[in-house]
Amino acid sequence: MKNFIKKLKEKILKEENIEYEEAKELLKISVDDTEILDELCNSANEIRKVFCGERFDLCTITNAKSGRCSEDCKYCAQSKYFKTGIEEYSLISKEKALEEAKKVESEGAHRYSLVTSGRGIGKNSKEIELLEETYNLLTKDTKLSLCASHGICDEEVLRRLYRAGVKTYHHNLETSRDFYGNICTTHTYDERINTIKLAQKVGLQVCSGGIWGLGESDEDRLKMGFELKRLGVFSVPINILTPIPGTPLENSKPVNEKEILRMIAIYRFILPKAYLRYAGGRIKLGELQEKGIKSGINSALTGNFLTTTGTTIQKDKEMIRRNGYEV
Repeated sequence: MKNFIKKLKEKILKEENIEYEEAKELLKISVDDTEILDELCNSANEIRKVFCGERFDLCTITNAKSGRCSEDCKYCAQSKYFKTGIEEYSLISKEKALEEAKKVESEGAHRYSLVTSGRGIGKNSKEIELLEETYNLLTKDTKLSLCASHGICDEEVLRRLYRAGVKTYHHNLETSRDFYGNICTTHTYDERINTIKLAQKVGLQVCSGGIWGLGESDEDRLKMGFELKRLGVFSVPINILTPIPGTPLENSKPVNEKEILRMIAIYRFILPKAYLRYAGGRIKLGELQEKGIKSGINSALTGNFLTTTGTTIQKDKEMIRRNGYEV
């Protein structure tokens, strides 16, 4: 297996693509075989160095509208279908958004995103007008790279966000096409993919990844990785499910930490030039979180997340520098 890993690494360093069956072969690596797992992780780190360098990218989010979501995503605290006790509120003011943005900018974040609950933003809604005002203000009064996460949107809405200063649109696939029907029934996988393609069409970069631990298989995770590659996504957030009481997945079995490491490394083989981004649930890696940074990770969502607690920007900066990155 060591030779196989080395051959795959050399293939990728020559800018050739890994094939699905080759990636599937890497799943045979036992997470208890420390020597071979280290070979995989170290190879992924070499690939990251060659294609991405030593710069580490930090992004932050604000939960800009919470609860009462019409969709039934089974992992989510904000769905109207589940009783989770989540705080509910309408779209925050542009002044509040600016206050939050300036705070994280002063602490060293590079990117900032507003995230809203709900299926999406309508082109004739009051919300799109308020969001345009907000992003115009953030563009004028901060130097942050602006991101947006507003669900399933049409081309006109995405174009208006782009013109207001948004650079990146975030819209997760969440899992593979094969498994998607197990976690959501109120919209389709193709609707998600269509939103990604429309965002790219209007000039937005796309940040899209998913959640591991929904009950999907290793192959589902691989399939999602290859779908993201086909879509040309530049940033891939990797979330580990935090089961939330009141949701259908509240009793989900946790993913083995070393299995997470193995899949991070495999994703770097699949997506050599992407930002692989630590996102929600990464604290479940515990002491292996820094090992992940040496296994292909080169970006992170930092601070507090949507409905779960993350970490502080300062602590993340210290961890990143400790592992040889520039911030």
